[in-house]
Amino acid sequence: MEGNQSGPEPIQKDEDYDEDQGDTVDARPDRSSRLSIFAKKKKNGQDEQPETSLSTQYRLVSPTFKYNMDYKNVGKCIIINNKNFENHTGMGIRSGTDKDAGELAVCFKRLGFEVVVHNDRRCDDILKLLQQAADENHSDAACFACIFLSHGEEGRIYGTDGTLQIKELTILFRGDKCKTLIGKPKLFFIQACRGSEFDDGIQTDSGLADDTDANPRYKIPVEADFLFAYSTVPGYYSWRNPGRGSWFVQSLCSTLNEFGKQLELMQILTRVNYMVAINFESQSDDPRYSEKKQIPCVVSMLTKELYFTKHI
Repeated sequence: MEGNQSGPEPIQKDEDYDEDQGDTVDARPDRSSRLSIFAKKKKNGQDEQPETSLSTQYRLVSPTFKYNMDYKNVGKCIIINNKNFENHTGMGIRSGTDKDAGELAVCFKRLGFEVVVHNDRRCDDILKLLQQAADENHSDAACFACIFLSHGEEGRIYGTDGTLQIKELTILFRGDKCKTLIGKPKLFFIQACRGSEFDDGIQTDSGLADDTDANPRYKIPVEADFLFAYSTVPGYYSWRNPGRGSWFVQSLCSTLNEFGKQLELMQILTRVNYMVAINFESQSDDPRYSEKKQIPCVVSMLTKELYFTKHI
């Protein structure tokens, strides 16, 4: 196991598999209940309406609605590529993931990112790698990207030795923790299962910049400017072909290569959704795994439009 080594590792090709083999899945869901913070006050046994604060301050700004990309660097892109897992996890080899990692590395380099690939990393390695990235000075970078290629469950991603909460990793880049990425897009692409449900599909009856405010002293939410692009919706399997790679990554790379420097990111990801939904259907000798569909899921807290070009 090479999971404890530091630094980028070479991408290996899946030479034992061809593109015509059947599709497979990356696999497990869990949600805790939320506690409401809103409650009426009681005084002398009578319900009272919440008080309205008269001291609430509002601040009007005139944003450009485009992220400023006029920096020395586009930013760093970290790819965590987990293919082999320790026996006790019960997770199988993710054949095809090296093809995903290789195509993603080329794709994001074309967009101007500094790409670093880490293969077969244990949970503590992944946490350490992202903590180091969050601690770096990103003042000369326009954004940050991280890509997880692994098995998964809802809200969790597998290291080679077990699972980590995705939130535990992404929280490192919040505005109150990574100051040099405040107001900049933080992009996370996650190729992993989010449950064990299948999407059988349904037959259709039709065919197929930066703000220029003089006073920078204002607050933004610490959770702002994040984007999570998941390969599938909560609760479902995510499909991968041992020869061609995962459906989501194939579509993402194809769309970024063609439109990455033309379209806004949400437009790009909408096209990715379309490609995965329309162009892919599972093939397997086991009928339980055959003729299944998939739809990616984008969760955006971005506050502006993102183009991977300067002065667009």
